[in-house]
Amino acid sequence: MSAKSNAKNYVNDVLNTVKIVSPRQPIFHQAATEVLQSLVPLFEREPKYQKHSVLDRIVLPEKTTIFRTVYIDDKGKACVHFGYRVEFNSALGPYKGGLRFHPTVNLDVLKFLGFEQIFKNSLTGLNIGGAKGGANFDPKGKSDGEIMRFCQAFASELSKLIGDVKDVPAGDIGVGAREIGYMYGQYKKITSRFDGAFTGKGLSWGGSLVRTEATGYGSVYFAEELLKTKNDNLEGKTCTISGSGNVAIYTAQKLYHYGAKPIAVSDSSGYIYDKEGIDVELLKELKEVKRERISEYAKIKPSAKFVSVSKYPKDRNGIWDVPCDAAFPSATQNELNLEDAKTLYNNGCRLVCEGANMPSNLEAIDFFLSKKDLLFGPAKAANAGGVAVSALEMAQNASMTSWSFEEVDTKLQNIMKHIFKISYEASKEFGDEGNIVLGSNIAGFRKVADAMIDQGYI
Repeated sequence: MSAKSNAKNYVNDVLNTVKIVSPRQPIFHQAATEVLQSLVPLFEREPKYQKHSVLDRIVLPEKTTIFRTVYIDDKGKACVHFGYRVEFNSALGPYKGGLRFHPTVNLDVLKFLGFEQIFKNSLTGLNIGGAKGGANFDPKGKSDGEIMRFCQAFASELSKLIGDVKDVPAGDIGVGAREIGYMYGQYKKITSRFDGAFTGKGLSWGGSLVRTEATGYGSVYFAEELLKTKNDNLEGKTCTISGSGNVAIYTAQKLYHYGAKPIAVSDSSGYIYDKEGIDVELLKELKEVKRERISEYAKIKPSAKFVSVSKYPKDRNGIWDVPCDAAFPSATQNELNLEDAKTLYNNGCRLVCEGANMPSNLEAIDFFLSKKDLLFGPAKAANAGGVAVSALEMAQNASMTSWSFEEVDTKLQNIMKHIFKISYEASKEFGDEGNIVLGSNIAGFRKVADAMIDQGYI
């Protein structure tokens, strides 16, 4: 049997095993398929990974904890939710990955996110492993008191697992500075420790500058590196951004710094198109302060138009109908399908840079990669800025110091350049120059896999 056939068979065998031992988890299967299939060229060249059963081990979390979380709402009723922490891989350092509070959270979603986190964290060059956690709790519509009581109940269980050199959670969808503050306070009360067990903390008690902006800024830095390969840049380009949370807001802000013009953002109710360019300060006020729906933007800005999700079938995201030069999917997983991808391309889009985790499905990714005149920045490389600055926050906590905005931002830029460089070099090494999906998966995997081999069968 040829080395290529043997490598493909190995990957297919592991994927089949994943489907057997993790049934009814299609999103995790999708993430595993995307990563493992791109590793075939590596396994052909370096059989040591198969010899040491690295794939068989890396697709299984080292530890998965599911716990009950109970809090009392404002009416005095006991409310019950599932809490999770999936500690996937610690070969490179303490587990690191966010917490997501959303009704859609389940083990499938968190295993996908934790698996992706392994390779994303590896690409940063920092000493952090991969994990993810959360709960099927929805902060929307809840009072501050309800959110505080839920966070305290959740942190009471989570505190048994985490620590500054053990497992360090951060924020994700539904978990911002408010939620981190409530959880950290409970952690501190239970453990009597003031340490870096959480990132995303308040600036006055251990947080890092640039943490809020990091994923959005990092995505734009990565996009600029992609464009440099074509002797191009972001200046003058019109851009669409799905989502309207931290990632989308600070993607828009940084795009302006590079001379680009963001013209559309969205939320679960629909999207707004503003021909004059998105007013970032207004967007921040509506989303970060007032917590309003995106439709309120169009009521304030005459140049803006709101388009409801009701105008589109459930499998379509209307924002991708807006003609643009560059698209930044920055909302959630699988928000961009094959039809969306074709629409973007036919409307002139030639750069897609993912700010969310796995926002494009497999068919859309294959389509993007088939177009040699389109640049594609996959999530595990392009959106690593958030976890990178989280790790920088850990470093500041460990040294009992803090760095200026400029210092952290410069470190972030250098990390994103490093991620692009090693991903691009790996794509070139394995015969598909510019395929950053291939390059980032191989570069991220190789570092973790080598560490696993060095550390024995753990």
